[in-house]
Amino acid sequence: MASPSIIPIITRQLTITSSFLTSPIVEIIVGQGDDETVMTAHQSLLMEAPLLAELIEKFEASGPRRITLSEENVDAFSCFLQFQYTRDYTVVQTETPGETAEDKSGDELLRHARIYTLAEKLGMPMLQRIAHGKIHKVKSSPNAELSYARYVYTHTPTADTTIRKPVATYWANQAHVLRQEVGDDFKKLCIEVPEFSFDVLNIILDRKLKNGSVDEVKGSARKRRRDI
Repeated sequence: MASPSIIPIITRQLTITSSFLTSPIVEIIVGQGDDETVMTAHQSLLMEAPLLAELIEKFEASGPRRITLSEENVDAFSCFLQFQYTRDYTVVQTETPGETAEDKSGDELLRHARIYTLAEKLGMPMLQRIAHGKIHKVKSSPNAELSYARYVYTHTPTADTTIRKPVATYWANQAHVLRQEVGDDFKKLCIEVPEFSFDVLNIILDRKLKNGSVDEVKGSARKRRRDI
């Protein structure tokens, strides 16, 4: 016999399941060109995203139930759908487990970052928090961190310090250590994305004002918190 404490949870899960299973199916066309992919999902789950709800409300009663999102990333949107059904998501590994001990290319970081920005666009704060939490757990290389920093600073608003500040803090801590490995690319990023270089410089100068010098960080740590 089920414990009384878990009966409400089971009842809630059954209610959610039955409600979306009886809702209409919507076709979603994501991406463009060779990447264009047709996906389907239950309408009630899509309605939880304000942006998609607006599009669904424009459907004509006798017309096709179809949404076209040509500008969205196919992988990120599929993870959004996975989250809607399971309340979590997993990214597809492109390398063998042994090779993914360290994200050298930045692919894993970028996948989570794309999901984060998609969640922001769709109005899904819980998915944003989950994506941000997964970013913190990625063990990566300096080149991967540079690719991630470029994406964050070119795809998020200035006010989003939740994801931007940890990136700037990491490079304020590590730039003097990692410049031998990524010196030219780091310089290029600073020139091409002024907001990034401004934030990094601001952190360094603030520390100098408070402490008289920048705290020395030894080694090129690959895994670190991004929620500072």
